[in-house]
Amino acid sequence: MSQLFGIGDMHSYDTAGQMTKLIVFSICKDEEQTIGELLDRIPTEIEGVDEMEIMVISDGSIDRTAQVARNHGALVVEGTTQRRLAFRFQEAIDLALNRGADIAVNIDGDLQFRPEDIPLFVAPIVQGNADFVAADRFTDPSTGKRRRPDNMPVGKFYANRLGARIVGSLSGERFADVTCGFRSYNRQAMLALNINSKYTYTQESFQLLAYNRMDIVSLPVEVKYYPERKSRVVTSFWQFLANSAVNILRSFRDFAPLRFFTMLGIVPFLVGLLSASFVAIHWLQTGKTSPYEDVPYSVEVGIKWWPRIRQLPDYSHHNLGV
Repeated sequence: MSQLFGIGDMHSYDTAGQMTKLIVFSICKDEEQTIGELLDRIPTEIEGVDEMEIMVISDGSIDRTAQVARNHGALVVEGTTQRRLAFRFQEAIDLALNRGADIAVNIDGDLQFRPEDIPLFVAPIVQGNADFVAADRFTDPSTGKRRRPDNMPVGKFYANRLGARIVGSLSGERFADVTCGFRSYNRQAMLALNINSKYTYTQESFQLLAYNRMDIVSLPVEVKYYPERKSRVVTSFWQFLANSAVNILRSFRDFAPLRFFTMLGIVPFLVGLLSASFVAIHWLQTGKTSPYEDVPYSVEVGIKWWPRIRQLPDYSHHNLGV
């Protein structure tokens, strides 16, 4: 259950399109130490934006996250139980749409990213050059060169790079970073988002928006990793890797089923073709199928059982983060 606490009724929205409304939101879990500073550092004036609201979505925080955010002027959605990132993200997007947002920006509440960079995410959308802008942690904004951010674990770095390559390949595009929590969306992109995952939204949103032919822009940004800080959502690297793989495959299955099942079906088809060819050659040479009578039957059984792979394991009870 979630409760919304705010500083007034919904702001007016010009349906003629003469005004642009921005909603900045942050999904937090026990971020009382950083959320106040984050909110204070969000720019109050952004070029191309006429109205702005700031929301904080507390995902079952047990500290003072909600109270601190409320004290710093944010609208607060206070979830009494932890529902994970995917649920809270969709909740935030739906609320932003209901409140008349033309643009939404989501940013992590732990100060990994500079809230002063929010205008950089808004500009491409205001200028009509992007539907979706995603932060790129792995390109130095000054030099344009690939880099591993300071203090980012090596395993997490390469896992994220691999995930970006896989998601890009499956989507027919090239992405630099698909798991970052600093992004912006125009209204068309928000309307296209319908997250089915139970644990994260990051990779699935890329796949969904790419499938809908949205213009996606990667924006290199500075990011700060704190060596003394442990992730509240990533409890195991291998669990993160497994959950990410399942999430990517499940999204690919849902948004490109013909390609997905063609790729799966080609394996038993080739096995069956080779087996049948072998038996046929043997029959032409000897006039007998013995001792290979069971080969076609075995292949048939394998083909019938192969589609069961669609029932991918459900890791929704595990944690997943970036």
